[in-house]
Amino acid sequence: MKALQTLPEYYKEILSIDLQKDKKLAILINVLAIVIAAIMAVPMHFAVPISTLFDMSNGLSAYAIRFVILMVAIVIYMILHELVHGITMKMCGTKKVKYGFTGLYAYAGSADYYDKRSYITIALAPVVVWGFVLAVINAFVPPEWFWVVYFIQICNISGAAGDMYVTLKFSKLPKDILVSDYGVGMKVYSAE
Repeated sequence: MKALQTLPEYYKEILSIDLQKDKKLAILINVLAIVIAAIMAVPMHFAVPISTLFDMSNGLSAYAIRFVILMVAIVIYMILHELVHGITMKMCGTKKVKYGFTGLYAYAGSADYYDKRSYITIALAPVVVWGFVLAVINAFVPPEWFWVVYFIQICNISGAAGDMYVTLKFSKLPKDILVSDYGVGMKVYSAE
């Protein structure tokens, strides 16, 4: 896996994705995220009732602490998600990763070009890494903390709807594609 700093001259743009400009695609991805969240939450409620999150048997302060930790943890998770994208980009040879927040999306991007396999690895790395870490943590927390961790897991999986979308889309493109991910969008190039 190696990032290219310059696009080979015989490559042409074959696809552009920009969720800031393509409102239909942004809506599709957000609806997909909501569907994924529901698919994860509803069945899990039958295994560990969501009422455990609202358990006040240890007092109102313990209940409030869970919610404050949940809100802080979601923000921290969003930062860590983008850091994993950035670390994976660095592992591919990127010198400089830029991070940002658009008000709707947090992002990691660069000026480099990634081959198909590298880019799919970059796209899916956070959902795999944090999916595993959060699943292990969920297995060991007491019931009243289960949903705190599981909501972060829901954010992990459903929040990666865009990453999953581009992975599926790019997997159908030619083998030689190069992807430029500038944070809020990406351009795909091919020689074919």
